[in-house]
Amino acid sequence: MRKNEKTNPNITNLIFELKKASRENDAAIWRDIAKRLEKPSSRWSEVNLSEIERYAKDKDTIAIPGKLLGAGSITKAVNVAAFSASNSAKTKLEEAGGTFMQLEELAATNPKGSGVRIMG
Repeated sequence: MRKNEKTNPNITNLIFELKKASRENDAAIWRDIAKRLEKPSSRWSEVNLSEIERYAKDKDTIAIPGKLLGAGSITKAVNVAAFSASNSAKTKLEEAGGTFMQLEELAATNPKGSGVRIMG
């Protein structure tokens, strides 16, 4: 039986870069996220803003190995990094004072992964 291989070059490059960042910076968080992204996309995390509102604190940095969805509302200014996000999620997050970024941006700005929480 053939192993499930990713064909999207963006995803394979992201996984490679996260594993590289994990090795170079001795940061296990990037390897954990890369391993989760290696799974079939139907098993990736989908996190709603309502979950972030419930579990995150103000000014937290959240990493989602999957997609950020816009269901619910958010009042906290949190930084969220994910593979992708819906337009409504980005809009609501920015209105609350938070920011959205891609996972590779977060790995570049915080190579050690300190203070980053994984959701999903």
